[in-house]
This record gives sequence, C-alpha cells and structure tokens, in this order.
Amino acid sequence: MRYSKIFTRSSKQFPKEEVSISSQLLIKGGFIDKVAAGIYTLLPFGLSVANKISQIIRDEMIKAGGQEVSMPGLIPKENWVATGRWSDLDVLFKTSGQDKKEYALGASHEEIVSPLAKKFTFSYKDLPFAIFQIQNKFRNELRAKSGILRTREFLMKDLYSFHADEADLDKYYDQMIDHYWRIFERVGIKDKTYLVYASGGTFSKFSHEFQTTTEAGEDEIYVCKKCSAGLNKEILQEAFKCPCCESVDYEVKKVIEVGNIFKIKTKYSEPFSLDFVDKDDKRQPVIMGCYGIGIQRLMGAVVEVSHDEKGIVWPQSIAPFKVYLIATPENKDEAEKLYKELIDKDIEVLYDDREVGIGEKFTDADLIGSPYRIVMSPRNNGKIELKRRSQQEPKILEKEELLKILS
Repeated sequence: MRYSKIFTRSSKQFPKEEVSISSQLLIKGGFIDKVAAGIYTLLPFGLSVANKISQIIRDEMIKAGGQEVSMPGLIPKENWVATGRWSDLDVLFKTSGQDKKEYALGASHEEIVSPLAKKFTFSYKDLPFAIFQIQNKFRNELRAKSGILRTREFLMKDLYSFHADEADLDKYYDQMIDHYWRIFERVGIKDKTYLVYASGGTFSKFSHEFQTTTEAGEDEIYVCKKCSAGLNKEILQEAFKCPCCESVDYEVKKVIEVGNIFKIKTKYSEPFSLDFVDKDDKRQPVIMGCYGIGIQRLMGAVVEVSHDEKGIVWPQSIAPFKVYLIATPENKDEAEKLYKELIDKDIEVLYDDREVGIGEKFTDADLIGSPYRIVMSPRNNGKIELKRRSQQEPKILEKEELLKILS
C-alpha cells in the first residue's frame, strides 16, 4: 500500500484526553479514531490488526470444534426477561421499535444462542457441539475512561458449548484453556499473561480470566510465588491461599483482562427449556459453557506490553504491514521496483511515498511499528538497509538476501 493514497494520517501530538498509552499510540499512529467516550472507529491500519487478531482466534475456535455463526445484535425484551437479565444486567442499551416492542442491544448472546440450540437439540446424540461468532457487542459502561481497553461498542468473540453432562463440559473447558494460551502466544503476550481464578457467581465455585500484566491495568491480581496461579482480588478472602497449591506466598500485579471463560451450566438452558433425552430416555437440561475475548481490548493489551518511547512494536502475526519502505529521492525508481517485487511475493508493505521529509518518515515508521523497516539510500552503495523494529542496529544487504529474510 502507498502511504500517499491512505486517507488518514498520523498525528504529531498525543491525544491528551486519553489515559492509556495504547489508545494514545493507536490514535497518534492513525489506527483508530475517537468518536465519543468508549466509541472508536477502526481505521485501515487498525482494522487490519483487528482482522488478523480475529483470524487467529477464528482459527483456534475452529480447531476447538467451534462452528461459526452471526447472531443479531438486536435482541427482543422477552428473551432477556426469560433469564432475568432485562432488570438485572445494568449495562444493557435498551430501545423500542415503531411497533412499540422493546429490545436490547447484545451485551452478550446467551439469550439468542440458547433458543437457537433448542431448535436443533433433541437427544444426547446431538451433543456436544459449540457455536461461536465474532461480532459487535454493546455495553452501557458507566466509566469508559481507559480508551480502547474499555469501550461501549466492541468486537467480541463469544463461543458457547453445549454438553450432556458436567464431565464433558469439564473436558472441553480444559481444552479451551489450551486454545486460549495458543491465541495469546500467537499475538505475542503469553509470557505476560496469567490464568486467574475468579468468582463463578451462580455458575460454579470458580470461573477463569486471562489477565495480562501492564502498568495501565485497571485490575489487580494476586499471583502465587510458588506455582504462578493468579487470584482475582474480588474473591480474595481474609488471607491469600493459592487455589492450586495452597501456598500463602504471593505478589500483586496490575493487569488487563484479555479473555474469560465460564461454566454457566444450566443458567441459560433452563429458562428456554433447552433439554435433551438421555440414554435412559429421561429429559435433562443441556449443560453449557461460554468463552469470550474482546478484539479491540486484546489489540490494546498488545500495544500496552509491546511499545517503546518511539511507538508501537507489533508482533509480526498481527502487524498491519510486515515492511515499512522508505527511499530518498535519489532512489525512488529502485524503491518502486522493490515495492512491486514485494507485492508480487505477497509481502505486506507500506511504501512511504509521501512528499514529506525523510525524518518524518523515520518517525512514522517507528510509530506505526511494522516488524521491518527498509531504507533505500545512496549511502548504501547499491545495497539495501533492513532494520527490525525490535532491534537497534540495521543490516546492509543485497536484494537477494533481503528477499530471503522477508519471504
């Protein structure tokens, strides 16, 4: 892509009203645009990152046996009333149509997925199965002050699993934990992420959260010094005791939640009479689990843990471009040829062909954070400068060497 053809631009100033460094850098770099508190537009760079995160998640959910659907965002009041959440869920955006019927925008989709599953679930032979989507969610957050880390509208992957018994749910739940770890490894934050025990509410003794450490974290967790298990501070009793190894030694860390999983059991199956006939010809309620990841929140978390004083340092797996190409005026023709050659090899490249100073191009290259920066200049004597964003020193290479590294 040619930078001169992109309708957005980077900014020279940090947005002062943004608290989190992730939102500051994403706005400054032209990845997102703030519409209002908790409401952001994904610009071309940002949408590219979000799409790559979504595809990694989609890939892992399909490997976990998930079947992708797209459920409506407008959910009838009676569905919410059936589960009690019309009055109990305080983040619902509620509205009414010209037909005077009331609706809520989807904060989550248990009220749609359970009636859907009921239409196709009759016998134990129909179980287990899992349904997922990546779709906008709407939550009427009282305080949306953490930029892209806590928004009122956001993309979310929510998967719902359906089982004949708790043993099968437990087995799938553990498998899903493995897939979540794989997702966080692929986006580059696994080493800074903890699996944290949280309150299960009315569902079970515990649910689990995946929490990534950062100074911008809204939450605190208590991490066992012996086994590294985490405990959400909201379920901490009078004194810390690790739920895994029973150690009482811990340290406190600031974190961002990047995923959560719940064994919701029959909470959303019973209100809709989602049941099945078991092997003994008896009717039983379907046992359920749910598993969520917010796309923009995960993107923000990656930036929080992967940036420096100059800008973002994207992992290659989700970077908007693999290469940022810069050329001096004397090397413009050679840069054009290399740009076309990179495209022909399906290497994603942002060619900074704007009529601006070379210094501004270098600044934007660091800000945008592509894994590789190429500079074509007379001082390289016909060779090409290649620098990794995560490293200080560049290499001077022949074109063949360069293409071998990038391919």
